[in-house]
Amino acid sequence: MPSSHFSSAQAARESVAARLKELRMDADLTMQGLADRCDWNKAKTSRIEAAKTAPSDTDIRAWCAACHAAEQAADLIASSRSADSMYVEWRRMQRTGLRRLQQANVPLYQRTKLFRVYCARVVPGLLQTQGYAHALLSLIADFRSLPNDVGDAAAARVDRSHIIRDGHHRVVMLVEEDVLTHRIGDDAVMAGRLGYLLTAMSYPAVSLGIIPRSTPRGMWGPETFTMFDDQRVHVELLAAKVTVTTPTEVVVYQRAFARLAEMAVYGPRARTLISRAIDTLG
Repeated sequence: MPSSHFSSAQAARESVAARLKELRMDADLTMQGLADRCDWNKAKTSRIEAAKTAPSDTDIRAWCAACHAAEQAADLIASSRSADSMYVEWRRMQRTGLRRLQQANVPLYQRTKLFRVYCARVVPGLLQTQGYAHALLSLIADFRSLPNDVGDAAAARVDRSHIIRDGHHRVVMLVEEDVLTHRIGDDAVMAGRLGYLLTAMSYPAVSLGIIPRSTPRGMWGPETFTMFDDQRVHVELLAAKVTVTTPTEVVVYQRAFARLAEMAVYGPRARTLISRAIDTLG
């Protein structure tokens, strides 16, 4: 296991263990006292608190009940479940190429009713043209020395994007104004993707907000992230994808998205920014 992946997963386990220990201490229970209430050996309590043994969902529920903190069980279970999957290196997910990754996310995209996406440098995947997706994925494949299946991957990404037109999903996207001029591909690719943004804005399911460079910041620009309903967030780092499912952490992204949305312009003002970017092309 790569050291960065191990460190992140272990840190998540240790965080769960620390929270469980705090519950025990707040309840004024010794390790033996908690073990007696949960009907297991004291050594199990010690291993869980030392993050040497991952607690099962049943273990967490019993622990919280013993500490009179049953209301915290759901949050702790979500944290525990996500420990091993919260940080996954891109090279691990993309080792067989990019097409498979696009297709792997289709079930998640199909069951999600509300998407909220923030991007600081690139057009969100759901609004990418095939030419733009091909240019962007080519850069990714080259940088990460991946098998070259870019053509198929770009087609799969665009095919996945049909959900913005099927009437069963709602898509709210925020981009920084720099996205409009950040050059990926030639003039034809740039013009095509900017033109498609104008088209996509007319779709009933799509809301596109653009944060102007001149807008006073009420929130700094975080990493690109996508929220899937109120259950899950994918955060894109240079080396890895972080998956957030812990309810209290998901709320942090909800709050960040709301602040970013307040800084954005929509409708005619957003169209003016896009048209201005088109005018700057050769």
